[in-house]
Formats: sequence, structure tokens, C-alpha cells
Amino acid sequence: MEAFKTIRCHLEENFIFVSLVLLIGFFGLVADNFLSLVTLSTVLNQLPALTVVTIGLTMVLMVSGIDLSVGSVLGFSATIVGVTLTGLGLPLSIACFAAVAAGLLCGLLNGVLVSWLSLPSFIVTLGMLEMARGLAYIASNSQTIYIGPSIQWIALPLPYVGVSAALFIAILLVIAGQFLLTRTVLGRHLVAIGSNEQAASLSGIDSRPYRLGVLAFSGAMAGLGGIFNAAYLGAADPNAGIGLELSAIAAAVIGGTSLMGGRGSILGAFAGVLIISVLQSGLVQIGATEPTKRLITGAVIVLAVLVDRWRVKERLRS
Repeated sequence: MEAFKTIRCHLEENFIFVSLVLLIGFFGLVADNFLSLVTLSTVLNQLPALTVVTIGLTMVLMVSGIDLSVGSVLGFSATIVGVTLTGLGLPLSIACFAAVAAGLLCGLLNGVLVSWLSLPSFIVTLGMLEMARGLAYIASNSQTIYIGPSIQWIALPLPYVGVSAALFIAILLVIAGQFLLTRTVLGRHLVAIGSNEQAASLSGIDSRPYRLGVLAFSGAMAGLGGIFNAAYLGAADPNAGIGLELSAIAAAVIGGTSLMGGRGSILGAFAGVLIISVLQSGLVQIGATEPTKRLITGAVIVLAVLVDRWRVKERLRS
């Protein structure tokens, strides 16, 4: 029985990576140029914004919370970059700082309302979703702000490497996030709060600063995602990030993070990001229409939730 449980745990841990390989193999067979270096570089350089947003959202999910505002906060932060660079004429470093600060402030407001006023994170972040999008439209006059080369270099493939500086930053954050969750006291406390908040409280762990912290961190990561999005587009689009929260939730859950809290992996979430990105790029290459892409992507999200429910039931049963 113990051997069976061990085998099952290993299968669950490696399922995401096996699925990724199978998905790449499938599109490699049905799409002529999917396995080319050009396609690989394109897929990888589309990852940074979704990756950093998913890192922040995974931390929130770990404490059984949710952040539905990340897409709108990303759009607002991207607009801040555009206004700071083109409207105020300030340096890129200040624009990037302002964008992350804007995201952080949105996350802090979410965190204060959730942790100290005990409001549901679903409702609070849903409200922030609308507020941040409204701020993006106001700041940009509902117009796309074209920035150009002054920020595009962040998202352009580096010579002799083929991937961007933004991707390297995102991967470093994945490594740091995985280390934090698995090798630090903070990570153990997040797991404890998400698994059983009442038991964690009896152990002397006050969940409020942790909930505040993860929501603030999620906002900051959405702010960084806004920078990466503006760099990739070469422009600040106030509509950027619409629906991104769904992709981030799907990536996190596909990667093994539980919607019920208490279990998660930043490395697994990154694999989930890869699956979402490979799926979307593969569907484009085989000529799938937009309605078909949305249908399949939505089905994958539902499947991810069903798998998560199955994992929870199996964990309770064992």
C-alpha cells in the first residue's frame, strides 16, 4: 500500500511535465513548423508577463485566497509605463519603478481589505479588477500609448541566445519563488495557513500579515507583468491583460496548486504557463479559429479544476 501511494505521488508530480512533452509532440506532428527554432523562440518570449503574474497568483492561492484583479492591474501598470515615458519624459528606470509601485499599491489595498477587514478576496479583487481597468482608461484617455525601442529591448531576443532579458528575469523569479515555498519558514507558514487556518492560528501563526503580504506581492508581480507586456508590444495598451487572470489561475492549477489552498508549486505553475502558451501557439499554427481557441482553452481550464477537485478528494481519502 505504501509503495502504491509513493508511485501515485510520483505520477502526480510528473504528470504536468509528461503532459507538456506530449502536447509539444502532438503539435510537432500536426503543424509543419512547430518544432522550429523560430516557433520555440516566439513561444518562450511570450512567457514573461504570464509567468510573473502566475507566480504572484500562486502565492495567493497557497493561502486559499484568489486575486481576480491581476489582469487589470497589469493593464494599469503598463499604462503607467507609457505615461511616465512618453507623457512625462522620465527615464525607463523610473517608469519601471512607478509601474511596480502602482501594482504594489493595488495589491496592498486588496490585502488590507481582505486581511484586516475580513472581506472575501473574491469580492475585493473583483472590485479591484474594475477599478484598475478604469484607472488604466483614465490615465491613457482610452488610447494605446506607443513607446517604441526605449522599452522594446527588454522583450527582444538577446544575441546568440534567442530569448529575452524579460524571460531570464521571469525564470530567476520562478527559482526564487520555488525556494521560498519549499525551503523557508515563510513557505511553511503559507502552507499551514492554506491547509488549516484555525490550526495555524492555534500554533501561533497570525494569518493576516501573510494574506496582506501575498496579495501585495501579487500586485507587484502584476506591475512587473505590465512592464513586460509593454516591452513585448512596444506600446502601453489600456486593454492589456483582459482575461489574463483566467490563464494564470489555469496555469497554477494545472501545475499542481490547489484552489482550496495548502498545496502549490512555483515550478509546477511555470510548467502550467508553458502548457497554456504551447497550446495557444499550437492552435494558431494549425489554423484554429478564434472561437475554437477560446473553446479549447476554456475546456482546459475546466479540466484543470476537475483535476484539482480529484486531487483534494484523494488527499482527504488518504
